[in-house]
Amino acid sequence: MSDPDELERGGASAGAAGLARELGNRIAALAYEDLPGDAIHWARVGLLDTIGVTLAGAHEEAPRLAAQALDTQDGPALVLGTRRHIGVLDAALINGTASHALDFDDCNNTIGGHPSAPVLSALLPLAQQLNASGRDFVLAYVAGFEAECKLGLAVNFHHYTKGWHPTATLGTFGAAAACAKLMGLDGDATATALALAASFASGIKANFGTMTKPLHVGHCARNGLYAARLARLGFTANRATVFEHRQGFLDVFNGPGTYDTRRALDAWADPLDIVQPGIAIKQYPCCGSTHPALDAMLDLARRHRPRPDDVARVDAWIHSRRLAHTNRPDPNSPLDAKFSLQYVLARALLDAKVGVADFEPDAYMQPAARALLGRIHVAPYDQAEEEVFPATNHFGGRVRITLRDGTVLESQVDQPLGRTSANPLPPALLRDKFVLCAERALRKDAVGAIADGIERVETLPRMEALMALIASAAID
Repeated sequence: MSDPDELERGGASAGAAGLARELGNRIAALAYEDLPGDAIHWARVGLLDTIGVTLAGAHEEAPRLAAQALDTQDGPALVLGTRRHIGVLDAALINGTASHALDFDDCNNTIGGHPSAPVLSALLPLAQQLNASGRDFVLAYVAGFEAECKLGLAVNFHHYTKGWHPTATLGTFGAAAACAKLMGLDGDATATALALAASFASGIKANFGTMTKPLHVGHCARNGLYAARLARLGFTANRATVFEHRQGFLDVFNGPGTYDTRRALDAWADPLDIVQPGIAIKQYPCCGSTHPALDAMLDLARRHRPRPDDVARVDAWIHSRRLAHTNRPDPNSPLDAKFSLQYVLARALLDAKVGVADFEPDAYMQPAARALLGRIHVAPYDQAEEEVFPATNHFGGRVRITLRDGTVLESQVDQPLGRTSANPLPPALLRDKFVLCAERALRKDAVGAIADGIERVETLPRMEALMALIASAAID
């Protein structure tokens, strides 16, 4: 007889089978032949972007310290940006931390965070250990992406606004699902991996602006991989009601009445989330919530070239959900500056561009940028007296520059370029971003061949060939 607690539901639920089992069966059943061409295309895009930003972040302090705190041993998995090979769990943690160290990795509207870094940071070391093919790798990536995003559809945006970091909490499920798929686990074992992931999930927004935020990604990539490995060995977990139990994931992380698991299942693979709304490729290495206003500011800076000394005031509006963690008028570290809407707008006004160097040591302290901070005023457009956008649009941004002579310059964007598959970053810009990132850790003469390999990943007989190419090109 079932424990009565196991039958309690705190919100609209998916049915008698339980969400973990439903998802486990669907993940296990997904076949490469089920993938539309667009899914394979976007998998290539996500892999190219994620490997690039991981290489760019490989020598940042966060992954370096994360590695130093581990008792690493030699193993089959590459630490990206180096020639060192270590155990798969440690590689997932280190590479995952590097992938998010610059906050330059891709986003997705459904998950409310960064979908590819948790999944791929777990999959790459596992693929090396299993000697997996590119075709199997792509299928596992899409499965993990779908799992974490459809869970996001069930719990957001209450989950997001409550203070959880969905990249980490939901990314743990994505990593577990992807690794279970690459291992060939059946539906029951995959459900167990998801149930384990429910206990491993963690990550709060209070740590944004510190090294802990990128560590969230490393931690969840490792935990998702670990969950799948445990499940393969027969480890037990409450795969029946781990989500629905009154002390399960949904009620504990969200709360009664704040989720609807039917949404996840009704929308499963119809379409695949990697196709629509798709992957949002970031043009700037800072919090994606700043990007709408940043695009608007760059438009003004490039069209009008206002002199900073002539600027009397800057007003900017973004959605309150995004302003909550980006209203930082006095950033106190390079990482904090990545989440300061005021700082990124100041930098865009000064230079008509925003790049990696703008968040390196002491850049945020440069006098010209600091002098502008007090003149930049930010507000939520969904709560302002003058409505800038419909409150249902969470991705818009508007900027108004008032010059000392009374001239007013204004620009607004409905969403940043590259935010969805319907508004993609052009392929040339994606390739340029990869080259810029990869050349921070690899020999310049090798970067093009690596990009070519990633762009035909589904044809590779073994993923190890691609990883060996990356390892051989490492500068250190």
